[in-house]
Amino acid sequence: MEQALEQPTPKGFWGGLALWKKILVGMILGVIAGSVLGPDAEMLKPIGTLFINAIKMLIVPLVFCSLVVGVTSMQDTRKMGRIGVKAVVIYLSTTAVAISIGLGLSHLLQPGAGLAMTATAAAGDAKDAPTLVQTLLNLIPKNPISALAAGNILQIIVFALGLGVALNLCGEKGKPAVQVFESLAEAMYKLTELVMKLAPYGIFGLMAWVAGKYGLEILLPLFKVIGVAYLGSVLHVVGFYSAVIKFIGRLSPVPYIKGMVTPAAVAFTTTSSSGTLPATIKCAREEMGVSKGVSSFVLPLGATINMDGTALYQGVAALFVAQAFGIDLSFADYITIVMTATLASIGTAGVPGAGLIMLSLVLTTVGLPMEGLAIIAGIDRILDMARTSVNVCGDLMVAILVGRSEGELDTDVYNSTEGHSTAGTNDGIVTARQEIA
Repeated sequence: MEQALEQPTPKGFWGGLALWKKILVGMILGVIAGSVLGPDAEMLKPIGTLFINAIKMLIVPLVFCSLVVGVTSMQDTRKMGRIGVKAVVIYLSTTAVAISIGLGLSHLLQPGAGLAMTATAAAGDAKDAPTLVQTLLNLIPKNPISALAAGNILQIIVFALGLGVALNLCGEKGKPAVQVFESLAEAMYKLTELVMKLAPYGIFGLMAWVAGKYGLEILLPLFKVIGVAYLGSVLHVVGFYSAVIKFIGRLSPVPYIKGMVTPAAVAFTTTSSSGTLPATIKCAREEMGVSKGVSSFVLPLGATINMDGTALYQGVAALFVAQAFGIDLSFADYITIVMTATLASIGTAGVPGAGLIMLSLVLTTVGLPMEGLAIIAGIDRILDMARTSVNVCGDLMVAILVGRSEGELDTDVYNSTEGHSTAGTNDGIVTARQEIA
């Protein structure tokens, strides 16, 4: 009798599914529900909104605590600076490549050709792109508490880095504070585990709302631009990222492609690279074999400044607008778009809809009509899904690359097919306490 009581309770069909499979089921059911209900699917949106709000609740404390713990785990401040420089250089370089892919595909496939639209207002009313000096000045928070309250991720990162370095320099006196942040980080990982269990239900609500609101009637006229953006996203991840891992990291890209499924699925449905950060950290540590120090430092940084998918979208959207309004862009305009989108990516938050902010800067810089922004906004949610997935996949790629170069990548874990076949158990999320040093 006692032995019978000790038997584990069967999880059933739903309980035994991996997280990404539950998310996929939620997406499919959401699309079906939205198609059936139409505009009435708006009533399901609060389910998704609750999930998004819960994710946003995690972002600031998770990023702050993860960064402080990541920095304090690196006793060598020179090493931290070296890793930071590597990450930033790779992030900005891949962003420039991404927007070039978007521009190239749009120039080749002409998604906006034949629309023959006319502008009714000047494009100069939009906010000007921030200068490099302004961007650098805005990195330092005048009041770190205000930065935390406002969710200014860049300023939070700078403050967390500074605090982590200072705690390391304090030596023994700083250890009690370090232990506090480690405990807080553990609590955030646990809270993340609980919130992520709600993902399939929240995603169901979001997808039902999207399908009910946009439908095929609105999507069909813009199907070509959606197709170009998705094609560019696939080429960038499967082609470019895989090539970088193989030829620069000297690793097989297959484990990377398998391991990124869950974070990419979460990013695709939540459209928030910052909100996907818990799943990205979990994947990097437990499936990719990246150490705690590198993953806690590189991934929160990437969730803010790595906007490869968003930059690729800028290239597609800018040329779509130019073609739709019959405006010819020069080679200098192409270079300007690449530079503006790369710079703007540094200060763009990893939250849903941030791509439209960047697009307004790009359109203004090259003098394209701002009406184009309104056209793209109608399908922004669908485009946002693809570009956020690319952003998150890029974060993982850089974490692997930096970990490999620093000798902090467990290649046995990375190459373990068993690890990937069991990924997603326990609802796809286990605590990030299981660290790979």
